[in-house]
Amino acid sequence: MIQAVMVISTLGKPRLLKFYNFQDPEKHQELVRGVLQLLSARPEGVSNFVETNAIFGPGTKLVYKHLATLYFVFVFDSSENELAMLDLVQVFVETLNRCFKNVCELDIVFNFNKLHTVLDEMILGGQVIETSSEQIMKSVEEIARLEKQSSTTSLIPKSISERFSR
Repeated sequence: MIQAVMVISTLGKPRLLKFYNFQDPEKHQELVRGVLQLLSARPEGVSNFVETNAIFGPGTKLVYKHLATLYFVFVFDSSENELAMLDLVQVFVETLNRCFKNVCELDIVFNFNKLHTVLDEMILGGQVIETSSEQIMKSVEEIARLEKQSSTTSLIPKSISERFSR
C-alpha cells in the first residue's frame, strides 16, 4: 500500500503532502525534514530506492525522482513492487508535464488543485487505480470542463438576472 506522496522543494518546502494512513499533523514537518535530510545527503547516480524504517516505521521504503528544484517522493510498504512505484512516479511526472507543459515549482504552487486532481485520479486510499497518463489526462480535462460549466451556470433564472442587469 502507498503510505504517502510528497512533492518537496530542494529548500525543504512541502508542495504536496498526501498521507494515506493517519499521520498526526504536528508530525508532518518532522517527516518532511527527515525525508529531505535523507534525500539531500544522497550522491548523484545512486539508486532511487531508500529504506525508511527510521522515518515511517518498519517495512517502509520510498522511491523518488529529483527534477530541477523538486523531489517527487512515494512512500510505500513491502506489499508494493519497487519498480512499479518508480514507474508510477514517472507517470505522475509525465502527466503533470502534459498538464502544465513542462512542470515547474511555480505550476505546482499556483495550480495545487490540479495537482491533487491528477494524484486522486491515480491513487485512491493508497491503492493505484490508474497508470495510463492518457486516461488520467482525459479525466482531468473532463473535471476541468465540468468545473468551468458549473461556474458559468447560474442558479438565478435568466429572466430575473436580465431584469436586474439593466
